[in-house]
Amino acid sequence: MSNLFHGWRSMGRPVASLASLLIGASLFVSLSGCVELLVGGAVVGGAMTVSDRRTLGAQTEDTAIAIKGENRISSLFGDRVHVNVTSFNRKVLLTGEVVDAAMKAKVGQEIEQVQNVESVVNELQISPFSSSFTSRSNDVLVSGKIKAKLVDTPDIYANTFKVVVESGNVYMMGRVTKREADIAIAVTRDVSGVQKIVKVFEYIDESELTKLKEKKD
Repeated sequence: MSNLFHGWRSMGRPVASLASLLIGASLFVSLSGCVELLVGGAVVGGAMTVSDRRTLGAQTEDTAIAIKGENRISSLFGDRVHVNVTSFNRKVLLTGEVVDAAMKAKVGQEIEQVQNVESVVNELQISPFSSSFTSRSNDVLVSGKIKAKLVDTPDIYANTFKVVVESGNVYMMGRVTKREADIAIAVTRDVSGVQKIVKVFEYIDESELTKLKEKKD
């Protein structure tokens, strides 16, 4: 019995080391967005810096807005609502489900009070039930397919676009030109599972895009 215990104890060290490695890898993946945020896109070079056209300050504030917004809604409403808070360049998109119009308005008002929020696009759906696990899993799949399509599409930067999928409805955010938006919308329409596309873009003109590219070069 003592030999058996000793064997398990010896095995514990490599198992623990493997677990630590996996946890570290997981943390790196989950924090990779934060790393890119901190270095302003330097992780992947010029393409990232051109594609994410927000200032470093706006990127930082967007992260804080999303965290503060979701925490605020969770503390006020608990599991009575299912609300996703997405911020891009201080414009907040609300998706998910609430029980009635009054609750929808109330959630929107609460998010407007979050520091640095400039505007709110309230796309919450009124429903007595929150979306199912199957529906949310399908949304993740559709989102992944859209992002893969955008990566493979010439003349646009995939990272320019923030894609949110809720019950098959696709919400697209980003600082883009009309040309870039049209290309991305056309590509997204061809993805299976897409029910509707809602544009939440902040448009820039081609001359501003040229200046951004020159600035990053």
